[in-house]
Amino acid sequence: MEEIDIKLKADGIQKKVISPGKGQLSRFPDGTKVKFHYRTSLCDGTMLDDSRTMGGHCKPMELILGKKFKLPVWEQVVTTMREGEVAEFTCDVKHTALYPLVSLSLRNISHGKDPLEGQRHCCGIAQVHSHHSMGHADLDKLQANPQPLVFTLEMLEILPPGSFQMEIWAMTDDQKLQAIPQIHEEGNALFKSGDITAAAEKYYNAIACLKGLQMKERPGDENWIKLDHMITPLLLNYCQCKQLLGQYYEVLDHCSSIINKYDDNVKAFFKRGKAHAAVWNETEARADFAKVIELDPSLETSVAKELRAMEDRIREKQKEEKGRYKNLFNYSSKTSATASTG
Repeated sequence: MEEIDIKLKADGIQKKVISPGKGQLSRFPDGTKVKFHYRTSLCDGTMLDDSRTMGGHCKPMELILGKKFKLPVWEQVVTTMREGEVAEFTCDVKHTALYPLVSLSLRNISHGKDPLEGQRHCCGIAQVHSHHSMGHADLDKLQANPQPLVFTLEMLEILPPGSFQMEIWAMTDDQKLQAIPQIHEEGNALFKSGDITAAAEKYYNAIACLKGLQMKERPGDENWIKLDHMITPLLLNYCQCKQLLGQYYEVLDHCSSIINKYDDNVKAFFKRGKAHAAVWNETEARADFAKVIELDPSLETSVAKELRAMEDRIREKQKEEKGRYKNLFNYSSKTSATASTG
């Protein structure tokens, strides 16, 4: 261990063992999967991230060594740890300059967002030196003024290559494309069983994977269009889940993005019409439902059912509002009468 500590110090990393682990130190060949909790803080103790609380979840970090993670120092330090070990690593700026970008991706993932949301499409170093806001004040400050960071890691599990099922983010591009149909089917099965939240997560993971592949293609090229045609049905399924979960504005955003590219997508118009109806956008809902009938007259019965449901809700809402105004008027009249006789 002393030899490891000396090597770390020479590379600008100070290790402090808080709780020793168990067993022998692994050899950590490429392909090893490690699961660990992390807490990131400034040297003054100010906390930036904690995997136990990020996004309201307690989800450990998972890395597969040798996959060129954006923050190489994490791959470096975990190979000095045993299962069950808790250690603190204070790392020089040369190891932490890209942390704001990594943190942004991790925060996005923890909130179910696109990992690349808020990032500009340029290399990591260019982003570090740009003045583009990341949407988080602490990360903007760290990006503008890079400094040493303290990573407190708890090693939960070390899995040798071949002892676990490869997750989609760790696959090669070809493996990802082959895995997408299975993930789609898994999402469909979860949806049919009534586990809407889990189904949405499956669809989201498949979409994020395909978008990652799509970013490597030139927009409009044959491969880009092929990938987009794979994304669209997954995105519509995702919207169906979000509709059922009451997240109507997300449905509006995604369906509009589909319609902007494919103005004959009847499913996108239908789902957007339902979302408009749910948030009381009557005019927009009627326009979308009219477009549905124009594109596919066989859906007229389904559209009529949705329009009746919307109209019933509007009448009920108007009735409730009328009752509230009536009660308010009666209350005001009684108050005035009391004041006059007082």
